[in-house]
Amino acid sequence: MKTYFLGFTAAVALCVSVPQAQAQPIEEVVITGRLEESLPQELARYGTRVGTISAQEIQEGGFYDITGALQNLAPGMYIAPRGGVFDYVQISFQGSRTQDVLWLIDGIRINNRLYATTTPVDTIPAHGIERIEMLEGGQSLFYGTQGVAGAVNIVTRAFSDTPDGSMSFGIDTNTGRHINGYFRDTLGNHQFVIYGSHDQAEGFRPFREADMQPSLTDRKRGYNVTTLGGKYGIQLTDAVRLSTTYQHTDAVLDHAQVKNAATAQNVRDEDILSAKIDYAPTDVIEFFFKGYYHWWDAYYSQTNNDLANPGNLIVISDHEFWGFEDYGANLLAKFAPEQSGFEYFLGYDFQSYSGRDDVFLIGPQTESVQAPFAQIRTTDDLFPDVRLAAGVRHNAPSGGESSTVWNVSGQWDIAENLFVRGTGGTAFRLPSAYELYVIDPCCEKGNPNLKPEESSNLNLSIGGNLSFGNSGVLSWEIIGFYRDITNRITIIFDPVAGVDTFDNSGSTVKVRGAELILNAALTEDFSASFSHSFNSSEAAGTGVQLQDIPESITKAVFDFHPMNLPFGALVTVNHVGQVYRNVLGRQDYGDYTVVDIAARLFLDEDRRHRIGIRLENAFNTEYATRVRSTTPDGGGAAFVYHHVGTPQTFHLTYTVSMN
Repeated sequence: MKTYFLGFTAAVALCVSVPQAQAQPIEEVVITGRLEESLPQELARYGTRVGTISAQEIQEGGFYDITGALQNLAPGMYIAPRGGVFDYVQISFQGSRTQDVLWLIDGIRINNRLYATTTPVDTIPAHGIERIEMLEGGQSLFYGTQGVAGAVNIVTRAFSDTPDGSMSFGIDTNTGRHINGYFRDTLGNHQFVIYGSHDQAEGFRPFREADMQPSLTDRKRGYNVTTLGGKYGIQLTDAVRLSTTYQHTDAVLDHAQVKNAATAQNVRDEDILSAKIDYAPTDVIEFFFKGYYHWWDAYYSQTNNDLANPGNLIVISDHEFWGFEDYGANLLAKFAPEQSGFEYFLGYDFQSYSGRDDVFLIGPQTESVQAPFAQIRTTDDLFPDVRLAAGVRHNAPSGGESSTVWNVSGQWDIAENLFVRGTGGTAFRLPSAYELYVIDPCCEKGNPNLKPEESSNLNLSIGGNLSFGNSGVLSWEIIGFYRDITNRITIIFDPVAGVDTFDNSGSTVKVRGAELILNAALTEDFSASFSHSFNSSEAAGTGVQLQDIPESITKAVFDFHPMNLPFGALVTVNHVGQVYRNVLGRQDYGDYTVVDIAARLFLDEDRRHRIGIRLENAFNTEYATRVRSTTPDGGGAAFVYHHVGTPQTFHLTYTVSMN
């Protein structure tokens, strides 16, 4: 199937790459009117809160991967990397669990169906990104499973109608070396983008010195990540456009251990490929069809030191495979009759999944999911100041139970500087392959009879803008969120098999919280933002916060950007409230504040040459990103150890841009 898909995509691209005699030049830098590309911003007009992090913000912050940008800049989102950049992370978005957040690249879901809690962002560099869109609240209507608390759409470099590009070279005090660049242009009816990056570092010690056992050889957690990507688009006629995207990543990622390991690594080979046709014959009718393929091939290897025979190594895993292939198709049509007061959307998703895991002993499995969905929206012809939407989606997997979800949303612009908006409905998460099919005879077994987790959700907010002074503007928003999750999948002990298994719990997870977001342009040269969120995320009747979910998150960003001076500065403050985990009893962690300081110096009047510096974790705060337990070398009582966050690190970057 992979060969046929590649052949079909290549053939289509080749056939249409010949210049068309009647075609007209492309005139827009980013064609925001296209149905798929504009979907998140359209949802924002109809009540969904969509936060955006731009490429400029990522560059000015000096971030290497998506995790760093979200950790510092995304309101209401808790990100805890396991061992620094390009590693697995724990996530909480508006009080959610990690598995309640859906990840997308250019609208393609990239969540690993093998593991709901294994985040797919450990190999996504920040350098090839146009923007990151964070959609709050349930997002299952358009995007499907796992969009319970929200979705994060990572948009790669967009097309441009003029030549544009840059190259960057950087180093850091964790022996890091970084190089990245991109170029984009338009030639007649043809548009293209190419981008690439290489990030490599020996890394830092991801555990407290007292926790690392003498048997451990590899005491730093390093990475080596190379990504290449490209896009091609052609306007075949005024109504028809074809575009293709491809991204390939090779990575060697240390899997940090606290004892025994001489080496422990994941070797990753990942590809994302898509081809899309946009068709808009009139202003009334518009649709797109897209096919995509996502390959995730990883190989795990680990060798331990032989404590009984010093100098010898024991092979624990020898290039053991774990991965998946995920392909599918999306179709979405829009019908907007003139002056009718309504517009209509009708869509269909097909996804086929196959994968296996030789490390956790998940046998080869194949599953497909079909999902029709529809939405109706009001237009300004009906209500000039009010926009309303309602939709429904039915998901029918080949294995397991089907699920139907609905969503309503709306925004009322009460006055020029005051609005209220909200979303409500249901969402779902299909069981992962791990929960369904794991066959580890010693420890765990899957349960193929699991039901999907289901949730009801409600987000409501009020916000507006205030002007002060000569040029000051303050935008504000107060958000309340509510979410109940039923059929929660949890681990139970099977006394017959003598191993752990999975089952749907009768208890409901109840999430209640609020968030304040402020953005201020204080002067033409200085801006600031502040966000504070708090939540209660509990299993009903327990009165106890779920583990690994912080009770509060506070972030602040201060940006000095004078246009008449050759320099600027950015300061970010990230405070995480109380977090805990049950490991040998209750272990409290979290409750820390990390400050980053970044500055930029422009070397020429056109600002094409710049020096960037960043002092990450400026005050060298030691904090835990997660806690686990193990036994010391030679046996004995188990003890708790901490994964620690990135220590104080200095980064230096030189960038040259075309404009």
